[in-house]
Amino acid sequence: MPSFPRFRGILPIGLLSLLTGCNAVLLSPSGDIAVQQRNLILISTGLMLIVIVPVIILTLWFAWRYRASNKAARYTPEWNHSTVLELLIWAGPLLIIIALGALTWVSTHQLDPYRPLARLSEGRDIPAGTKPLVVEVVALDWKWLFLYPEQGIAAVNEMAAPVDRPIQFRITSSTVMNSFFIPALAGQIYAMPGMQTTLHAVINHPGEYEGLSANYSGAGFSGMRFAFHGVDETGFQQWVDRTRAQGQMLSREAYLKLARPSERNPVQHFSDVAPGLFDAIVGRCVDPARPCSMPHARGPALNAAASDRYLGPLCRSEKDLTL
Repeated sequence: MPSFPRFRGILPIGLLSLLTGCNAVLLSPSGDIAVQQRNLILISTGLMLIVIVPVIILTLWFAWRYRASNKAARYTPEWNHSTVLELLIWAGPLLIIIALGALTWVSTHQLDPYRPLARLSEGRDIPAGTKPLVVEVVALDWKWLFLYPEQGIAAVNEMAAPVDRPIQFRITSSTVMNSFFIPALAGQIYAMPGMQTTLHAVINHPGEYEGLSANYSGAGFSGMRFAFHGVDETGFQQWVDRTRAQGQMLSREAYLKLARPSERNPVQHFSDVAPGLFDAIVGRCVDPARPCSMPHARGPALNAAASDRYLGPLCRSEKDLTL
């Protein structure tokens, strides 16, 4: 019977075949923001390899060239300095750091998740008059709730959006911090209770993509995944109509029941949503017995109109505000 050591060289090759079924979604995304982020990864890696590859090659070459058995190698134990080598050693990394710094500065502003999209994809501008699709996202324990204020519907662990239409996500959490992440669409952004974060993105290719939480949030974290459907306008309207037909009313009382911790929730649809529900979730005052918390806002103060928008109809008097 052949011994195991004879197959040690073959085993790694066999294991590599298992990787053929992997989908490196971060390197082949379907949304323009994710594509730009992918390009940053590739460019940064390439710049760093300018130093790493030569160092690896020279390390192996020096070890071979100056091995003890090579009597032809020049032996110079007193050598200690070369101006040319010093310039090469320091100039290369310095130029790479400058290039990475400039790249980081520009991309940080261009890919700011709060910044509205400037294009649909490379070479394609957003058509004039295009209105972004607003999706309100709530991270619950341990499931995702998606509210569509324009369509008046909601869904748990499932969402859809038209291809080549900008999406504006308004994101919050019910209890603990989570991280909203659709790898094919855009980078992750945190969902925090009592606060609202924003993400602008667009999906450029139809398909079904996986979304998840990228921040550990408790026992049901591993099952906190959802399906994101990229469809055409007709397919999106069909999904909206199907949700309206199959769903039930998401009242404040229904939300409080839904918000209770549960694991691996099935997909649920809601045909109607209580007015101001998302703002009440941000203000943490869905339950009438709880006073509202003032949400964090960009600016020195929150005026009356903004108070109505963020805190909802239950929290409009000064005595209801917890500052």
